[in-house]
Amino acid sequence: MAREKTVFACTACGYETARWVGRCPSCGAWNTMEEGVVTPSVSKASAAAKPAKQRPGSGAQAMLLRDIPEDAAARTSTGIGELDRVLGGGIVEGGLMLIGGDPGIGKSTLLLQVCAHLCAQGKRVLYVSGEESAKQVKLRARRLKIDVPNLYVLAENAMDNVEERMKEMSPDVAVVDSIQTMYRPEMASAPGSVSQVRECTSLLMRLCKESGIATFLVGHVTKEGAIAGPRMLEHMVDVVLYFEGDRQQEYRLLRAVKNRFGSVNELGVFQMTEEGMQVVENPSEQLLSHRAKGASGSVVFCGMEGSRPLLVDVQALASPTYFGTPRRTVEGADTGRVALLLAVLEKRAGQKTYNQDVYINVAGGLELSEPAADLALCIAVASSLKDEPVGQQVAVMGEVGLGGEIRAIPQVDRRVSECVRLGFTTIVLPRESLRRVKAPEGVTLRGVDTVMQALSVLF
Repeated sequence: MAREKTVFACTACGYETARWVGRCPSCGAWNTMEEGVVTPSVSKASAAAKPAKQRPGSGAQAMLLRDIPEDAAARTSTGIGELDRVLGGGIVEGGLMLIGGDPGIGKSTLLLQVCAHLCAQGKRVLYVSGEESAKQVKLRARRLKIDVPNLYVLAENAMDNVEERMKEMSPDVAVVDSIQTMYRPEMASAPGSVSQVRECTSLLMRLCKESGIATFLVGHVTKEGAIAGPRMLEHMVDVVLYFEGDRQQEYRLLRAVKNRFGSVNELGVFQMTEEGMQVVENPSEQLLSHRAKGASGSVVFCGMEGSRPLLVDVQALASPTYFGTPRRTVEGADTGRVALLLAVLEKRAGQKTYNQDVYINVAGGLELSEPAADLALCIAVASSLKDEPVGQQVAVMGEVGLGGEIRAIPQVDRRVSECVRLGFTTIVLPRESLRRVKAPEGVTLRGVDTVMQALSVLF
């Protein structure tokens, strides 16, 4: 029986060594070496008698760019509008797409629904399950009320067998759930190791490009939120999608962080129900549906997620601290950015926060990453400090500088249009941005230059 041995592999580049090192000798990254156990599947003698498969290149010839034919019907709709938006219009033939997210967030459920919609279009689909048996996939399909004729299920995690079945069946679309469960028997490392994930993904990438099979990969994530396995996994695939959201909440956010076929940072909004993932047609209205009326510390901000304007409820609560150091708890925004804004409020606007515990929350589970949310955060904190509510029909947006100045923001016309569509009558925004947008009838646009001016306008 082969002996087990311990190896350390770099999660960034896949370099392996027999001992732990703080810095990877190959890529130079720090603290990326992870310990793993290697159990050789074959002895040295048998390995010598049965060498690993050699995979030569396809022998393709170089072509002039202008001579490469264009396929006008290269994209196929998934049948789910929000997913098509994130993908840039649909599935591209031969594309390799990776979907990551926390356990139980809804990755497998969404992809099974995609398979059903594609089969309804007459597409031939193969669902490869490395974690569930075929009967378990059947039970989940029954719960989702999926019964289509062209959906094939393969319960297998040996990559060579999966490759043979894909070549044999030649499906239009394939789903591999998950890439961390796949392995190649001729490799000594265990499934989920850096080398196995890298090799299996490379095999699938070549297969997709040669055969034109569009393939979805399900990827598990680490406790830090990154997809488990080597970092190069995200570089190898064409599209990287992340599922975000709390399993205790009904809303799920699908975000594109890499897309060779479309724009990045596009956002799809879903709602988890007993019948699976349901598209949220009007996410702004849904996110504001439970907003408290007449409560202080609440203000509406219009952010941009890719090409989509999205209204969210920014909440703040300030209360006197009973400790030597006041607490700063932030959900849905950058903690460092919030600390900076609190300092600006105290220094430039006279709002005392040094003796206040401050809690920030962005309702709905969204993450505010753009500076345009600065003014909304400041107004929410000031509203809680003063215990004075902001009007229900008021929206706030603008970037705040260290001098307390309000700077212009991009795509202000689309933000204003979304606010007007949902019935907001007063919009506070940077004065410099007023030149880029015309006030609609019945709507007041209040341009401000500083945080102090914004406070005087609203309170």
